[in-house]
Amino acid sequence: MRRRLLSTLCVLFALAALVTAPAQAAPATTGDQPYASYWYPDTILSWDPATDPDARFNRSRVPLRPRVQSPALKANANARAGEGRVASLVSFAPTSNNPSQGSLDPSYYAFGHWQYVDTLVFWGGSSFEGLILAPNPTVIDAAHRNGVKVYGTVFFPPAVFGGRLQWVRDFVRKSGSTYPVADKLVQVAEHYGFDGWFINQETEGGDAALATELRSLITYARGRGPAEFMWYDAMTESGTISWQEALTSANDAFLNDPARVSDSMFLDFGWTAAKLNSSRRLARELGRDEHELYSGIDTEANGTGTNVPWDAVFPPGRRHTTSLGIYRPEWTWRSSSGPADFRARDSRFWVGANADPSDTSTTSPWKGLAHYIAEASPVTAKPFVTGFNAGHGDFYNVGGVRVRDGGWNNLSVQDVPPTYQWLVSSAGTRLTPSIDFGDAYEGGSSLRLRGRLDAENTIRLYQTRLPVTAGTKLSAVVKTPSAGATNLRLAVAFTNAPTTFTTFDLGATSGTGWERRTVDLSAHAGKKIAQLALRTTGTRDDYDIRLGQLAVYDGAVDTPAAPTGLTVLGVTDVSDTRKSLRLSWTESGRRVHGHSGRRVHHYDVYRRNPDGTRTYLGATPNDAYFVPRLDRAGAESATTIEVEAVSAEYGRSSATTATVSWEEPSRPRVS
Repeated sequence: MRRRLLSTLCVLFALAALVTAPAQAAPATTGDQPYASYWYPDTILSWDPATDPDARFNRSRVPLRPRVQSPALKANANARAGEGRVASLVSFAPTSNNPSQGSLDPSYYAFGHWQYVDTLVFWGGSSFEGLILAPNPTVIDAAHRNGVKVYGTVFFPPAVFGGRLQWVRDFVRKSGSTYPVADKLVQVAEHYGFDGWFINQETEGGDAALATELRSLITYARGRGPAEFMWYDAMTESGTISWQEALTSANDAFLNDPARVSDSMFLDFGWTAAKLNSSRRLARELGRDEHELYSGIDTEANGTGTNVPWDAVFPPGRRHTTSLGIYRPEWTWRSSSGPADFRARDSRFWVGANADPSDTSTTSPWKGLAHYIAEASPVTAKPFVTGFNAGHGDFYNVGGVRVRDGGWNNLSVQDVPPTYQWLVSSAGTRLTPSIDFGDAYEGGSSLRLRGRLDAENTIRLYQTRLPVTAGTKLSAVVKTPSAGATNLRLAVAFTNAPTTFTTFDLGATSGTGWERRTVDLSAHAGKKIAQLALRTTGTRDDYDIRLGQLAVYDGAVDTPAAPTGLTVLGVTDVSDTRKSLRLSWTESGRRVHGHSGRRVHHYDVYRRNPDGTRTYLGATPNDAYFVPRLDRAGAESATTIEVEAVSAEYGRSSATTATVSWEEPSRPRVS
């Protein structure tokens, strides 16, 4: 995009001068780190998942969930549902060397406000690495779990940034009546499990014939599979690069019916109210929804200090003019001084200045996206289970037991974040909810409520659409600093009265560990749950409680079948006492015993320690996993690796095992 920071470009060119990166990492034959896939138009033609050793590590197995967006349950009175949407263009890491399945670094853009986003574009591509970038599976897994589509990126840079017109010509080259690169784009999206492509063509020198071929390629690709396409407002129908900052007669052929070339268009950043109004009129004339136009804003440099004419795209009290495209919202992470600052900046960016989506009042022009966009929720089917795991942390707990110390990030195990962050109502002092990284029941974080309790508090957490049957249960796992009354009730609202809560007392704890409480909802069979919330009672000066899990499910907790055929695909000796591994196994049917329609949520990977305990190595919904660090314990001659399946209700299978051998370390010769 044309408004990239000059300083960023200088860094990129400095790197390009120092490093010549291949179009794709060399095939790994050992236990080396797999990376997200990237190509040039000519190199993608030789890609074959059967021969690419990284391909199986780059697959997402999480389907796109449907979402609900209820105008009656929106947090902010100004927000509107079912109109303008949000596309988020995010660079999680460089184009090359982007780990496929997370890493051992807790510092990561672990996005937690999916309720305001409809499409995530996995941003990247460069002239010296590769132009076509497929998203890694952790991002797809998290996005799909939240009902958000994910697009890969095709980037043809301007000549000043290393662009070559020949790359564009290679992209549209035909073989008979087919477009081979388009066939590969469809194949990559289908194999890796994502939803489409963002096409950013900014290379100068083209003509009308080349522009026509690009439109034909997109139309061809859309007819070959389910992949969607978003076109960036740069190249016009004449083939020149001329940013219109609007839908105009110069670029409308990239959107126009009946060919319906692209599914949507991203308008460059210089739009005005007049340009958006004319764009809306033209879109309607073409038979297209004006919300298929995404008015771009560039937040890479200034984040919440970015000057945005908000009223032009989201006019107060009126229908949204277009949708919104946000370029580089990970500013909240890259500009932060640490984890707490990142979370504060991310909340300010999306929710607003008061960490309350119902109150976005501020003297700043940046009110937060919650001011304009009603929350959407993927909590539409049972079982629904959350441990409030943010997808990164400094340790890992399973069932409340510490199984790993040390930092990590892995969005594949991120839980659906609360729909409302945070909505607390009280006649007295309001408690403070937070995602707390000091303790967890599952993963690296939990929900914590703290403050002075001097009146009843209602904390709305999730908007849902969950049917209640005779076997439906509501479960919570809680932890208090000392034994005694929890002063806490689970609160449920049903769709027939979506703002009226029925509550269930959690009673008292018997100690300071994690304790489970389960409520039978059979008396409400036939209803649908519209909201899940918490309600506090009583008084306490220093109220402090953690919620480690919240679940709605039917019957008993399902136990999945164990995976089989655990295989060590390759081992790399990092040192005499450290290895990295590539593992694979046969999935446990992706179904669980007794419920043929339910899927395995993920697989946990452990090592067995000499003292009989286990250390957590990682997790994936996939059937292959890369272990970045396996340390030898003492003088052990072999290490047993264990993999177990975890159901969507967090029942756990028995483990399947494999063994990794250690050689005696070499010793210097003594003369």
